[in-house]
Amino acid sequence: MPLVTRNIEPRHLCRQTLPSVRSELECMTNITLANVIRQLGSLSKFAEDIFGELFTQANTFASRVSILVERVDRLQVKVTQLDPKEEEVSLQGINTRKAFKSSTTQDQKLFDRDSLPVPVLETYRTCNTPPPLNILSPYRDDGKEALKFYTDPSYFFDLWKEKMLQDTKDIMKEKRKHRKEKKENPNRGNVNPRKIKTRKEEWEKLKMGQEFVESKDKHGPAGYPSNMVYQNGSIGSNESMDVNCYPPPPQTDSIVPPPPSFPDDSLPPPPVEFR
Repeated sequence: MPLVTRNIEPRHLCRQTLPSVRSELECMTNITLANVIRQLGSLSKFAEDIFGELFTQANTFASRVSILVERVDRLQVKVTQLDPKEEEVSLQGINTRKAFKSSTTQDQKLFDRDSLPVPVLETYRTCNTPPPLNILSPYRDDGKEALKFYTDPSYFFDLWKEKMLQDTKDIMKEKRKHRKEKKENPNRGNVNPRKIKTRKEEWEKLKMGQEFVESKDKHGPAGYPSNMVYQNGSIGSNESMDVNCYPPPPQTDSIVPPPPSFPDDSLPPPPVEFR
């Protein structure tokens, strides 16, 4: 819902009841002109308020810029006077030196009653006051204020506070969980990875001579054990391979069954030209 900060009045120039006069047209003209003058007065008042706020903000901005310029000038002088070749700073001196801490104060309580603009404060004063429900608070058993069920200005702050506290609890819980896992597994980050065997090493062994290669009945291609070589030629590991998981390879010297024999009667007759 938009909030109207400045409302020019009167809004309607001619929407009024006419008194009993002789010339109604002349009376309506005078009323319209008077309302126009009142609107111009209201507009000039709000214009003065707007330009006053702009003037105040411009002064604040100019003062902040001037302070920043002075700080930059002082820093520039220090940087130009510093000679790294002459002034040697040891590593111990850097570690013992205190860290930089800004002395700039942060603005707080920006949206309180004192920081309300004048038009918003005037609109707030024209609003109706809430009903006196606080007189019912002593009769409540839960100890809550009865007026907060009608209007609660601190509702959004309490909601934000609850969310921030919950996020902080979640972060602390996650840190405790990681700390507990680190205590249970202190050597988790120092585990040495298993060395990956490549064919290049076996080729280097073959280049040095056959005495570096074991017998072929215990090893497969390129000197690897037979249970480490897949059908596509890739090399696996003893830990992830199991000989019983794969069927045995076909034997080359196995007995090939002879082709089926057919009796002479079952053969088709020869062609006519060969009879």
